[in-house]
Amino acid sequence: MTINAGNIFAPLSANPADEEISTLLATESVRIERIVSHGHASPEGFWYDQDRAEWVIVLKGSAELLFEHEGAPRLLWPGDYVHIPAHRRHRVTATDPHNPTIWLAVHHR
Repeated sequence: MTINAGNIFAPLSANPADEEISTLLATESVRIERIVSHGHASPEGFWYDQDRAEWVIVLKGSAELLFEHEGAPRLLWPGDYVHIPAHRRHRVTATDPHNPTIWLAVHHR
């Protein structure tokens, strides 16, 4: 059996055009990802509508997460987390434009 190890704060790209999504662990029932945003936001009018639930925490930076039918985005700082049920439509309205935002996302059934 191979042991996979790494560092969540491993070197980051200087300023990529797209978010960096790295799968850290994947099984049939769970997928854990490191997501690095550099001022990224969801495209205008786009909503995530995922088949799996997602638990996400901001480890570094900041983000604004808007759920459909809520009046204002939720501001997330390091240490803030949220559990998103499957098919709960949401979007990222902003991430820190000056520093990388590092998320840890756990997608599960």
